[in-house]
Amino acid sequence: MTARIEHLETAGTFSLDGGTWEVENNVWIVGDDQEVVVIDPAHDAEAVAAAVGDRKVGAILLTHAHDDHVSEVFDVQKLVGGRIHLHPEDHVLWEQTHGSARPEVEISDGDVVTVAGTTLTALHTPGHSPGSTCFYADDLDGAPALFSGDTLFEGGPGATGKSYSSFDTIIESIRTRLFDELPDTTVVHTGHGPKTTIGQERPHLQEWIDRGE
Repeated sequence: MTARIEHLETAGTFSLDGGTWEVENNVWIVGDDQEVVVIDPAHDAEAVAAAVGDRKVGAILLTHAHDDHVSEVFDVQKLVGGRIHLHPEDHVLWEQTHGSARPEVEISDGDVVTVAGTTLTALHTPGHSPGSTCFYADDLDGAPALFSGDTLFEGGPGATGKSYSSFDTIIESIRTRLFDELPDTTVVHTGHGPKTTIGQERPHLQEWIDRGE
């Protein structure tokens, strides 16, 4: 059976640098009727487990370690299984939520995870956070697919006004790792809000630079 993308939206809070905000997050499930990977299982472990059902979870992939993306990850793991994957440069953020408990797998740029015959490739795209990582598949639901976390949204890059973030770095990541490497037809499945495409966002890079963070 061909792998497909499933979407779940959850709601909760994001806290950093002494502030707390209400947020809604996108949770992405990739796989078929037998096995899946879960990307950024935010806020609601029981809702994520219900969406997974009785399927085997091969991996839990984290695009970055801000608390809205990772606060429930151990609860999700207890319910559905799967090893937690995170880029080690985000340990500084991870520790703010989970202390010394480490994810089982440290993601490196170029690592691959295979599920239901589909390969997801890790692209290290720092800027929103030091270890921010996108996951790319050549063909999912009939098009190239990018799970961008909070690196790229409809209308611009992810926020860089908080600790451990950098506007210049996120712009360079988007330019070199996404716009220079991925086709216009790539559907961007974001960490928050609506989907977009590389082709839709590519022409606006200079506008974002001029606008600043």
